[in-house]
Parts: sequence; structure tokens; C-alpha cells
Amino acid sequence: MFADEQLESVEFRSTWKKERSMRSSAAQTSEILTDEIAVQSLDRISVKIQTDEEPEKKFRLIDDNSDALVEFLKKVEPFVSKQLEQNTRSHAFDGYEVNWREDTHAVTCLHTLSYAPLDEELQCTGLSWNSTGSVIGVAYGRFDHQDWCTHKSVLCTWNIDRAINVHKPTSTIDVSSCLMCIAFHPKKPAIIAGGNFNGEVVVWDLSREDETIVATSGIGDDSHREPVSKIRWVQDPTSKGKKYNIVSVSSDGKILIWTVNRRKGILELSEGFILLTESMPRSLMRSARISGNAEMGVTCISYAHEDPSLFVVGSESGGVFKCSMNARGSAAGANIESSIPLRSPVTFSFQPHHGPVYAVDCSPYHRNLLLSCGTDTTARIYSMLQDKPIVSIEPGLGYLFAAKWSPVRPLVFAAVTGEGQLLIYDLKTSKINPVYTLEASADKEPVFTLEFNQNQRQLLATGDGKGTVCVWQLSDELTTQGAREIESLADIAASALD
Repeated sequence: MFADEQLESVEFRSTWKKERSMRSSAAQTSEILTDEIAVQSLDRISVKIQTDEEPEKKFRLIDDNSDALVEFLKKVEPFVSKQLEQNTRSHAFDGYEVNWREDTHAVTCLHTLSYAPLDEELQCTGLSWNSTGSVIGVAYGRFDHQDWCTHKSVLCTWNIDRAINVHKPTSTIDVSSCLMCIAFHPKKPAIIAGGNFNGEVVVWDLSREDETIVATSGIGDDSHREPVSKIRWVQDPTSKGKKYNIVSVSSDGKILIWTVNRRKGILELSEGFILLTESMPRSLMRSARISGNAEMGVTCISYAHEDPSLFVVGSESGGVFKCSMNARGSAAGANIESSIPLRSPVTFSFQPHHGPVYAVDCSPYHRNLLLSCGTDTTARIYSMLQDKPIVSIEPGLGYLFAAKWSPVRPLVFAAVTGEGQLLIYDLKTSKINPVYTLEASADKEPVFTLEFNQNQRQLLATGDGKGTVCVWQLSDELTTQGAREIESLADIAASALD
């Protein structure tokens, strides 16, 4: 039906597509002519001109031997002398210091310091400024031990007068256990003392490159058996102010005074006291059924500025006690081992806090005023002359871990809270509300430490539970003493006698 068949091809020529032809042609433009011509600028000539040297003019008073000048000086001299004498007795400029800085009207955070290798594992347990005010020392450890300490801690310093790396300290010293507190020497900027969790007191010299330890108390019968709570430098009464001893307090109840023996590299125990439960108010002892010869843990200490033999301590039981270096109270129990006799230094007991006391601070401007704070969330101002507090402030922001008077404003003090705030109070403005409430911890961590700078008085430092240190610049309002502030503070103290 179907079959393949091949037919011849058929061509159809396009009727629309035409063949194209191409041709190349060359075109030449006219020749471009160029020429070079040198151009010379004008010659310049420098000529020196020397002015005549002027003779140096010396200041001299006009010669006046007239009788009129003599009579004038005789007339005004008594009035001028009288006024100068009055000025020497005047208190109009007490506390006034020339301000060479730019005026500041707010409290600002200058630096936020941290030590990166710690990775927020250790807390800031202590702060101290050195004697020049240029270096801040930071102790790292932990307050929340449930058992023996296995941490490796560190002592860091930053020099804030230089360009600093906020995550890299100027110097670091490794410590075998948690470092609980530190204090720079009052006169020697490179000497710093610290107390460990294991009860040891150590003195370092930051100027040394290799062996930085100057002296240590070691661990023995004379050392603390519990973590060292606070450490202070005090003048040696036998050296006429030339030497300083170290005072350490601990939760074992001991208050120990150490002499630095640099030649032997040891701290020698020279004197000591112990805080006994018999010092608590009788009513509290009866209600709590406390025996009188047990030891009470000491949490903090402060020395009076006018009387070096007077000091105040706070305790784990909530008690606040006035003490004397010359007191010879009840002796320690037989269970306390020591090469020197330990006696109670308490001469007066204040109305206690309702929980451990974390800070006590004697006023630098009034011999009878004392500031304290603790876990009962209150800050109190006591008079040395009565047991009840004159002023009691409750911020409502959790525990108060530290409180200190301003070194330059008699009516100003600061406190830090368990919810991460720095509170600054000015009693001239209010006895209830702070004039500044500042966030001192980015993560609302507890702020454990607080330290005013005694030399650069516009600076204050705080340290929190993640090891972060904030260096604050205070406003001029907080660092410039106003008129009659000391008199106003005296009025507050006098209200205790009303």
C-alpha cells in the first residue's frame, strides 16, 4: 500500500533576501603638529631683616620717699593686720578646694573593668585605691562557699591615669585561694595587703617583678581559722606615725594586729582581741538563748579618725560594737589557741541590726557619728553616745553590702545594694531618698564593694557579683563642700542628746 520513493531536490531562490557585498577603505586625518617651548618663572630672593634688640625691662617700684606714703601706711596697717588675724581664725573656706577640672553636673561611669580569663566565675570581693589615687586594686573570690575553697583567684590592678585596656589589668598576682579583702598602704603606693579565704594575711610589693610577696602570716595557731573579712592599715603607736601595722578581722571572732617583718618575710602577731557573745544586749541573749563565752564572727571594722585607739566592729549576729585598743575585757575560752592573750575589746553595744552587718564606717568629719548597713536592708547612722540609731534608711532594694561616708562632703554617703544599684545620699537634701540611684551592674548582679578615692576625690569605684568594676566620676555637687555643712552634721549628732 505504501512504498519509499526518493525524488530530485528542488531549489527556490529567495525573493526578499539579497546578497551583501563588503569593501574596506582607509581614511587619514590631517597631520597634527606639536611644539615644545620652555617657560621660566620669576626669580625669587629672600632677604633677612634684623630688628634692633630691645633691652629687657625689669620690674621696679617707683621711688617714693614722700612723707605722704609713710603716713598712709601707718594709717592702714592696723586695719590690715586686724583683718588678716581674723582670716586665720575664720572657717569660711573650710573644705574649699580649687577646682582645676571642667565642671561636671552628673555622675557618669568612666570605666567598666573586668579580667577576661575569669569568665565571670569569681566575684569582686574587695576594692582599694593606692596612696596616689591613680591605681585601683581589685580582689577576686567568692562569698558563697558551701565547703572548703578550691578556687584559684587573682589580685588585679589598673592604673587609671594612663591609657588602659579595660579587660587587661596593669598587673596581676595569682592567689592560691579566694582573696576576700585588700587594702593599699596609706603612704607607699606599691604596697598592698590582703586576706584569704584560708585565713592567711599576705603583703605584696607591686614594684617587684619576680617575688612580689613581702610578708605573710602563714597558717598556724596565731592565724585566723576562718576567712578574713576585712583588713586595715593602722599607725604603730610606738613609731610616732612612721610605721604602720595591719589589723585583720575574721568570722572566727578574732581581731588581730600584725607587725611587718620584711627581713624575715613574716607578719608577727603583736596584739589581738576576740569578740564574744557576752557583748550582745542582754535581752537579745536571753531571747536567743546565747551563752556569753562563745565567739562571734567579725564582718567589718572602722577606726575613728580623731582617736586611733577607738574602733567599731560589725558582726555576723547583727551586733555593732564600740571598742578600744586599751580595753581588757573577758578572756577567750580555752578552745582558742594563741601565743598572746585575746580579750574582748568591747566598751559599748549599739542596738543591733536584724541580720549580719556588712559595713561600718566612722565619719571623717564628726568624732561621734557612725554609719552601718546589713542584710536587714537598712542603713543606719549611730551616735557613739547612745545605743539607738539617729537615722535609719530603708531603700527597699535588697541587702546593703557596703556603705561609706564621702571623704570630702560631710553630709554625703554612698551604699550599694543586692539588686545592683549604687545609692548616693545627701543628708542636706533628704534623710530618706537618695539624690542618685545608679545601675552599677548591667545584669542586676549584687554589688558587694564600694570605695571612694581619697586623693582624686571625684572618683568612686564599685564591684559586682560577676567581677565587673565600675569607676564613677562624681558631680561637682557631690565633691564641693557647701557652707555650714560641718555645722549641719553636728546638729544631726546633737539630736541624739535631745
